[in-house]
Amino acid sequence: MLAVPQQEEQIHHVSVASIIVNPYQPRKVFDDEALQELSDSIREHGVLQPIVLRKKSAKYEIVVGERRFRASKRAGLTTIPAIIRELTDQEMMELAILENLQREDLTPIEEAEAYYNLIQNLKFTQEELAVRLGKSRPHIANHIRLLSLPQDVRTAITDGKLSMGHGRALLGLKVQRQMSVMAQKVMREGVSVRQLEKIVQQQTTVSRETKVPSSKNVFVQECESQLREYFGTNVQIQTTKNKGKIEIEFYSDDDLARILELLQLEDLE
Repeated sequence: MLAVPQQEEQIHHVSVASIIVNPYQPRKVFDDEALQELSDSIREHGVLQPIVLRKKSAKYEIVVGERRFRASKRAGLTTIPAIIRELTDQEMMELAILENLQREDLTPIEEAEAYYNLIQNLKFTQEELAVRLGKSRPHIANHIRLLSLPQDVRTAITDGKLSMGHGRALLGLKVQRQMSVMAQKVMREGVSVRQLEKIVQQQTTVSRETKVPSSKNVFVQECESQLREYFGTNVQIQTTKNKGKIEIEFYSDDDLARILELLQLEDLE
């Protein structure tokens, strides 16, 4: 699947001004202090490992090494050592994402989005991806589940205000609006993951005990449960004698876009 060089690749010195960033780069957050340290090192010792590029019209796209590229620009370099490869979009996406997953410290949300992109765009199964990356399937599944959190909660995890453990606990609330409200409480009061798990368990237990007994048959209730888990939001199935309807709740434009993507209906937005 991935283009593998058959011989030693030539290192070129490419103008920094002719390089553009990788649209498939999974990393969205670059720590400024760490970037400055790398820049200082490059200013003193140079770039020790060439970045990987591919030709894109009159420019070069970064395949691997955006952090080194950013630090080199900051250090005032006008050229940077690089290996140039011929890669398709698919090969570029796979190499860029796999390289980052294996070598860089991504945030939990960045890691989740990387897994999701590989599965959706390159048609990996979770099992295949686990084998390819040397990770467990639950590790990958638990990260992907974080993408069911509302956008404000995902942002808080990316910014380090909430941990992945907080995110996983919040998913137990099922309804996104409740997740957002609880996340604010966690950040405001400094609630630990263990404390949050107990709060969520208490809330869901009370909700079950006070719920009016359902007249829906077991099959419909099970379908509702599976759909809620899949969409990460409240889903209701209403049935009559000869027909019925499925109601999927959403709480923002981003939430709607996420659900449409799960339905593979993005073009209807």
